[in-house]
Amino acid sequence: MAFAMRGVVVYGQAFDLVHCDPSLDLNDDAAIKRAYKDIRLYEVKSTNRALKPGFADYFFSFSTAELLVAQSLGENFRFAFVNIGNCEFMDLSLRDVFGRARAIYPSWSIKF
Repeated sequence: MAFAMRGVVVYGQAFDLVHCDPSLDLNDDAAIKRAYKDIRLYEVKSTNRALKPGFADYFFSFSTAELLVAQSLGENFRFAFVNIGNCEFMDLSLRDVFGRARAIYPSWSIKF
């Protein structure tokens, strides 16, 4: 609702988690509006494979919806990269992701 109140479209399947102050009353529109800058949507990308530190040479995919929402929300959208096997994680903005990416391969997937 915080984003819709500002005219920002958020696709429901473009994020996995909402991070906000646990005391925020999610039934209070005025409180949500005041807390807007502190609300973060997270897309979690995870693997349990044995990887090099920093996820080096590992491919993660983004959906177009994730990319569009990340661009639209800026710092209010984050990616959490998680290696379940060794408990490594990175919390990155889209700008950070592009800054660290060694290669980008655009692709499209379809589902029938």
